[in-house]
Amino acid sequence: MRFAAIQHDITWEDKPANHRTVERMLVEANVPAGAFVVLPELGDTGFSFNLDRIVDDQSLAWGRQAARRFGICLQVGHAQRGPDGRGRNAATVITPDGAILATYHKVHPFSYSREIDFYAGGDHIDLIDVGGVTICPMICYDLRFPELWRLAAREGAEVFTIGASWPTGRQQHWRALLIARAIENQAYVVAVNRVGSDPNLTYTGGSIIVSPKGEVVTEGGAEASVLTAELDLAALRAWRRDFPALQDIRQGALGSFQVRRSAARTATTMG
Repeated sequence: MRFAAIQHDITWEDKPANHRTVERMLVEANVPAGAFVVLPELGDTGFSFNLDRIVDDQSLAWGRQAARRFGICLQVGHAQRGPDGRGRNAATVITPDGAILATYHKVHPFSYSREIDFYAGGDHIDLIDVGGVTICPMICYDLRFPELWRLAAREGAEVFTIGASWPTGRQQHWRALLIARAIENQAYVVAVNRVGSDPNLTYTGGSIIVSPKGEVVTEGGAEASVLTAELDLAALRAWRRDFPALQDIRQGALGSFQVRRSAARTATTMG
């Protein structure tokens, strides 16, 4: 099963420009039909709190069109507004036929940057079945909360896909935590971080795909790039069977949290 992570600079609050960038990179990298493609957190606006400007229908309209055009599953990072009027930092997964499979809302808004003043936290995690593989989307700061990942792994997550706007000053944390999450959950981690800068911060990429044993499958630098890798799900399942750490979790050791399950409506064969 092939995954791709598109690490790109984000033009501030300019959705059409960012959509063009992603489409160009998909073409230039020759990302195959059937791939599962992950985009950064708030990838078509940057990490903006200007909800009146960035919340509209463009993100998902474009995402559905792009998924159909390229024949891919696409995880789009974008902003939504909830019924309470507050923002939601969202990751929406779209199937190759343009259908919305699931929308995950970032559970942990980043209080240090005041994100929590503008975006409310989500109330569930999503487990989605694509081609027989169980995938769990995450967003940026969620990386620092291993209990959320552990719950997803206990419920069957095999691949974690995380989009981020992780700044240069904490880059070492980004890499170390992603490898740890892969090892402790015996799962693949496909992580994409943006590059470039916004009005407040700079970002140095470091997108990475990590194996269930913590091995780096592929890793990006500080420039715009597309990472791709074929993930060996048979090897993952064999490792979980032969080294059954997840089965040894004590019952009751984890708290309860809502888990939503989704599956592609049509049989999707991932390339």
